[in-house]
This record gives sequence, C-alpha cells and structure tokens, in this order.
Amino acid sequence: MEINFIELLILIMIIYLLFTIIKLESRLKGITTTLEQISKHMDVPESPINEELRDLIKDGHEVKAIKKAREAFGLSLVEGKQYVDALKIDKN
Repeated sequence: MEINFIELLILIMIIYLLFTIIKLESRLKGITTTLEQISKHMDVPESPINEELRDLIKDGHEVKAIKKAREAFGLSLVEGKQYVDALKIDKN
C-alpha cells in the first residue's frame, strides 16, 4: 500500500489542526478562569437563571437543570453538566 503525497499532506494538516484545537481549548480554559476571578472580585451579578437552576438541583431535577442551562447559554451536554456541577459546588 503506497501513500501518495496528497494523502500525507492531508494527514499532516489534520494532525496540525488537532494540536491547534488542543492549544486553543487550553487557552480558553485559562481565559475563563481569569474572567471568573475578575467577576468575583468586581462583584458582577451572576446570571438570574442560576437561582432557578439551583432550585431545580435542590428539588432533585438535575437533568432539567442541565437542559435549562444548555438552552439558556447554548452549551453542549458536557458543558451544561459542568455548569450545573459548578453550581452544586458553589451552593455548598
């Protein structure tokens, strides 16, 4: 089986794009953390939906809370779960 130049070039480009995406995700996490610290320091009010999400969590409706967070913020399923988990941690 012979790999031609075009296939090799495409493979290299895909690998490069994957590494670039990983770096961008890492930078985005750092920026998000910084923004959270700044918002806490400056007493920026949190989103009004957070109280509703906390009530859903308290009543045992975590799945509904995740769904509502996803709808409100345009999050993926994983991001919605992480958001709701962060609200559970902040509540304690």
